[in-house]
Amino acid sequence: MLLLFGLFDVGNYAWTLNQAEKAAQMGARYAVSTALVPSGLNSFETVGLSCPGGVLKPGDRICREALGAVRCTGGSGTASCTCARTPCPDLGTANAQAFARIVARMHAMMPMLRAENVTITYSGSGIGYAGDPGLDDNGDPLSDIAPLVTVEVGGMNLRAMTLFGGTISLPPARATLTLEDGDGAVAY
Repeated sequence: MLLLFGLFDVGNYAWTLNQAEKAAQMGARYAVSTALVPSGLNSFETVGLSCPGGVLKPGDRICREALGAVRCTGGSGTASCTCARTPCPDLGTANAQAFARIVARMHAMMPMLRAENVTITYSGSGIGYAGDPGLDDNGDPLSDIAPLVTVEVGGMNLRAMTLFGGTISLPPARATLTLEDGDGAVAY
């Protein structure tokens, strides 16, 4: 019986790991093509920032070091963003709706996922041009920089039958993509 339950636990563990990986991939895909969670990133002025090649002028390629890391987390209907590595823009108010939409999309892949298990990190990529005049449909600025967007699923446990109700910690699952749009509420 112990061997049979052990086989069930191993299968359930592998299935849950796959769910977490797919949820992270879906979250990253959705996050790069919809609204940014740290709303201040769209108005982050990169002209005048220091890069290894000198100070950025309009039209210069933005170096990776121009953006540190912005980490966003959430809970039930809330989201907050903090500077995890400098330099960081003025983060503005975290877009709780954008965070909730990303989590909802991930939830389709992993029903046991909660907002508290999701972390979204925006970090420098070296892609983008200083002073990019891009605007959204409302005339608001879009981000000059195209950050790397990493979505992580973590802090989850799996109940194991062979441990008589004990739990096994799941390793974090991550997926990273480069920001594409950074605007809108729908991605297909």
